[in-house]
Amino acid sequence: MSKTSQAPDFQTLFQCVPGLYLVLSPDFTIVAVSDAYLRATMTKREEILGRGIFEVFPDNPNDPTATGVRNLRASLERVLRDKIPDTMAMQKYDIRKPQSEGGEFEERFWSPVNSPILDSDNEVSYIIHRVEDVTEFVRTKEQEAHQEEATKELRARAAQMESELFLRAREVQETNQRLAVANRELAQSENRFRSLFEFSPDAIIVTDEAGRIAEVNGRVSQFFGYERSELTGQPVEILIPERFRKVHPAHRADYGAEPHTRPMGAGLELYGRRKDGTEFPADIMLSPVNTGSGKVVLAVVRDLSEKIRAEEELQRKDRERRYLEDEFITEHRFEDIIGESKALKAVLKQVETVAATDVTVLILGETGTGKDLIARAIHDLSSRNQRSLIKLNCAAIPTGLLESELFGHEKGAFTGAIAQKIGRLELAHQGTFFLDEVGDLPLELQPKILRALQEKEIERLGGTRTIPVDVRLIAATNRDLAKMVADREFRSDLYYRLRVFPITLPPLRERREDIPLLVRYFVDKHARGLNRRIETIPSEVMKALTRWNWPGNIRELENFVERAVILSKGPYLHAPLSELEMTSEPDSHEDATLESADRDHIVRMLRECRGVIAGKNGAAARLGLKRTTLNSKMKKLGIERKDYM
Repeated sequence: MSKTSQAPDFQTLFQCVPGLYLVLSPDFTIVAVSDAYLRATMTKREEILGRGIFEVFPDNPNDPTATGVRNLRASLERVLRDKIPDTMAMQKYDIRKPQSEGGEFEERFWSPVNSPILDSDNEVSYIIHRVEDVTEFVRTKEQEAHQEEATKELRARAAQMESELFLRAREVQETNQRLAVANRELAQSENRFRSLFEFSPDAIIVTDEAGRIAEVNGRVSQFFGYERSELTGQPVEILIPERFRKVHPAHRADYGAEPHTRPMGAGLELYGRRKDGTEFPADIMLSPVNTGSGKVVLAVVRDLSEKIRAEEELQRKDRERRYLEDEFITEHRFEDIIGESKALKAVLKQVETVAATDVTVLILGETGTGKDLIARAIHDLSSRNQRSLIKLNCAAIPTGLLESELFGHEKGAFTGAIAQKIGRLELAHQGTFFLDEVGDLPLELQPKILRALQEKEIERLGGTRTIPVDVRLIAATNRDLAKMVADREFRSDLYYRLRVFPITLPPLRERREDIPLLVRYFVDKHARGLNRRIETIPSEVMKALTRWNWPGNIRELENFVERAVILSKGPYLHAPLSELEMTSEPDSHEDATLESADRDHIVRMLRECRGVIAGKNGAAARLGLKRTTLNSKMKKLGIERKDYM
């Protein structure tokens, strides 16, 4: 390190005129402090030297009227501008107690004076900030209700203080000028530089021309885990990852041939190596320094671990937000599950039972039976409903990209990986992960996802860091997993891990009584979307839709109804029944079932509307029927007032 001239002897000032002093540099950094000031503010010298006065002594955040920082800053700026002392009015400036005493703010009143010390060029080199703690004085005067007399006395005492301080400041100024003439080439004191060096938030390493470590600050021990004595005289490569050590001397030689300041943020991916062999991402500033004993290189190392973790969390939140916008734009609620059949109610009962737990659920059922709605219902009823439900369809993503979608990847993990990507499992952390079409999960990925579920941790592709994942898993498939296990197409250990609580959804053909409710729901949904008003669904259409087996289940039914709404030009639903391969004529039992479901639906709607039939909030409007049409249906089905009131 270069040696500099001694700083002005502020201790002489402190001893000659005892009081509460701070000495500030022109950028308001604390460079000296009296013992009396430390006692009055309940601080320690090593805690405040080298730090900004407003960082050490902020306003009380609990006092919205606090103006101490603003007034002090204005006074200090006037001193810098006018180069004359500035006496401030009495200030209410609360002081924070040490953490050992609770860290709360204590009300204080101060009478401050700020005086400049000028160098030989008549520029401000220091500002002496002297205060008098007048808290007890103010409180006494407040109790005696003699504010005017107190103000006069304070002004007199401040004027006397200003006069004394001005005289002492002139003495210090003359001393500083004599020191500058005698030793002008050394502009900073060794004590000030050592404070900056030791208390820097970054690690500072000084190396000689041979690349050996000459000196380090305290942060180096915290960052790298070495004691100072272990590093002094060692090649700087001891702090560099092994994979870079062979080429680093050549880089160091190139830098020595053309030394220059390399600032932080140069876009390089740099890493430091700790004593235990672990690495951390870093940003490093290099600067050549000429000293009396030769050239050295000053390296300032900043640990980027927390910054990168914060950026990754921000990326995770942003990707989660974008994922939710893409995957679940519309909000699914429990009432989106339409039906009153016994088979469906049994499923919903299972949903209510398992949702309160955190166990894995396997949803089985044919395509189009609404497995995703059941998964959403389980999530919404669970304790994780404040976090995200993240979905991954194994059949919709190419096999080569599926692992990256599941676990994410680091930049450069494979060709085309130009940026880091957070996987779906990581996105679902503390939420629910819905693995749809799990029967299409490739065999080579099955042990990896099994390990992630059992150990609750993953590694991104191309990464070495273990990432914790706490997810509630819901899987779904329309395939026979038991047969796939027997045929060695699906791992048995993963199968049993998924099949903790199986829920089997009935196909639509096994819950025909729900078809009228679904038809009305889809007609209303798509009519509103197409800005149409369909008031009547002909009975022959409803009977035909009820008889059809719907191999594509609810999805096929909804698509058919949507086409029917598009083809309907008036208030009646015109369904393209010719598209259906009609089965044999239904027997009287099927007609009775349809009629019973229709009657129950109308009665329930009348009860919800409290017997009101007409009007925009009446049962007719909610059923999509004219009032006269509803009255005719009620008469035909034998619905009387006593049935719904």
